[in-house]
Amino acid sequence: MKNRPMRLQKGDTIGIIAPSSPPNLESLQHSLAFLEGLGLQYKFGSSVENIYGYLAGTDEQRLNDLHTMFADPTIAGIICAGGGYGSARFTDKIDFQLLANNPKIFWGYSDITFLHTAIGKYSNFITFHGPMLASDVGRPTFREKSGQMFKQLFQPMELQYTEDYSPLETMVAGVAKGEITGGNLSLLSNGLGTEFDVDTRGKILLIEDVDEEPYKIDCMLNQLRQAGKLQDAAGFIVGDFSNTEPKKRKVSLSLEEVLTHYLGALNVPVVKGFKIGHCEPHFAIPLGTEAILNANDKILTILPGVQ
Repeated sequence: MKNRPMRLQKGDTIGIIAPSSPPNLESLQHSLAFLEGLGLQYKFGSSVENIYGYLAGTDEQRLNDLHTMFADPTIAGIICAGGGYGSARFTDKIDFQLLANNPKIFWGYSDITFLHTAIGKYSNFITFHGPMLASDVGRPTFREKSGQMFKQLFQPMELQYTEDYSPLETMVAGVAKGEITGGNLSLLSNGLGTEFDVDTRGKILLIEDVDEEPYKIDCMLNQLRQAGKLQDAAGFIVGDFSNTEPKKRKVSLSLEEVLTHYLGALNVPVVKGFKIGHCEPHFAIPLGTEAILNANDKILTILPGVQ
């Protein structure tokens, strides 16, 4: 299991960075009251308000923000303002030893998946897949249940996802135990063949995505299959796949058929319906910690992500 970062305390300062696309600054501003309500202070990275095409500043600027926040001893944790695209552009230039020497809470999802995988692989500490400030927290759609997930940062707590949170469906029965890895399917697919590809051996793989048609999800799952990533996994958490209706073709396989084709015959536990991803509420989880996926009883139990 990977190293656990230190828990947050009231009065701690959070670093806010935009490693990918420019965040909505109005929404970001609205999110700050939530942080204050948690008893946290905050400090913005220097490139958060930058716009360089579809990026929040140049690769060098965004990388510098990441390094600066990890190196700064006054910053207790880092929460990403938003996703979009671009974190993979500088991942090969990250000083992973710097991060390993200064492990701290790192929180985000979507495009941030590429950074989660890389940090877990080369800096060996747990990171958090959860709602971001401008993309989620600062929007009127943000739910109280999503906000409650930040409590796991202040004390070590075991998380348990049951059907009390959302309806779940067992695709393949059984019980799997292993480290949780994964995140956004597009980013997992993009990492294949690079030094940052996801290691699924004996692990429970989370997949989620948004705005992708069934044929695109088919394509990405097929990439993972041909790379041996699906066959290596101990189990699967199928998160939220929103806005995946077919658009280009009138006749299409359904998302259900695609998932069944790739995951249904692997003979490992598979449960779908988790509200994890581009959705509300959003159940935030630590990546890199041990979990038990009981597909028979539709219960996911996750060990704490902080110490």
